[in-house]
Amino acid sequence: MIPIDSESATSRPGRLLDRRTFLASTAAAVPLGLMGHAVAAPTRPVATSETLAAQLHGSLDESQRRLLCRAFDDPLRQKVDNNWMITGRSIHDALRPDQRDLVRQIFRSLHHPDHADAMMRQMVEDSEGKGFDAGTSVALFGQPGSGAFELVLTGRHCTRRCDGDSVAGTAFGGPIFYGHQSGPNDEEPADHPGNVFWYQARRANELFRALDGRQRTTALQEGRSRPERATETVRLSGRRDGLPGLPASAMSPDQRGLLRDVLRDLLLPFRKVDVDESMRCIDSQGLENLHIAYFNGQDLGKDGVWDVWQIEGPQMLWYFRGDPHVHCWVHLRDAKA
Repeated sequence: MIPIDSESATSRPGRLLDRRTFLASTAAAVPLGLMGHAVAAPTRPVATSETLAAQLHGSLDESQRRLLCRAFDDPLRQKVDNNWMITGRSIHDALRPDQRDLVRQIFRSLHHPDHADAMMRQMVEDSEGKGFDAGTSVALFGQPGSGAFELVLTGRHCTRRCDGDSVAGTAFGGPIFYGHQSGPNDEEPADHPGNVFWYQARRANELFRALDGRQRTTALQEGRSRPERATETVRLSGRRDGLPGLPASAMSPDQRGLLRDVLRDLLLPFRKVDVDESMRCIDSQGLENLHIAYFNGQDLGKDGVWDVWQIEGPQMLWYFRGDPHVHCWVHLRDAKA
């Protein structure tokens, strides 16, 4: 008889197990073959967007390669737009069901687990009734394992990338686009109900409210914002001075701290590796060299909650256009590279 605690049988009747019962109950909790050994269960490597993209690349047949694969230095890799199919063919038409499942896994793993469902919902809602597979296109550039490999995924309100740091000093592997039209109407109400990205504008407006009167006058721009012209929209200026809006150098330390908090919150939907690289690129600008601008010519509802704004630095642009629904253009590079 083997006691399971230090108390005696006479003081705790029924708290003893015979040896056969004890060993049987223990064996049920230990994998076969590990009896008598303190061996940890083997861990399975966590799949990343890049490993899944390499798996997709390896699964392609010759006709699929001709359609989807390009050289790493193909100019198409650097393109960004708000509504496009990078190969002209959806993954529904170009890929087998198992390959399409890989693309869905890649897209989800490009985002923080807490936000992946919302990002998938946005893609489905913005597919104009087609669904994710029929509304999404992918292209693969370069070769997995070569140090120069990137997958680009596009659709309506989407340009996303996974590159595994193939593009040094560039967050996300290049410029990205995200957006959302929540509801059936092109123009959303002023409070953008149901829009998964509107929280970002609320945060940017918190920063505006933290400014004093003179700072607000400098930050608020008359008229409309920059035009949207695909990749040209996110061309980086390289300038530290003369950018639209209020320079962070004219903010108090507390206000600059809030600006940095806002920037980090803009990155909440994305996976940690991209968040970390983005913050390194942002910090390389020198926070004092960032400018924030709000545009009063595109104020839905005329409520003074600015729907359109941007944060720009020498080698970065985060341009948020919430009129008539959300479009957001992002390009972040290391200013010291």
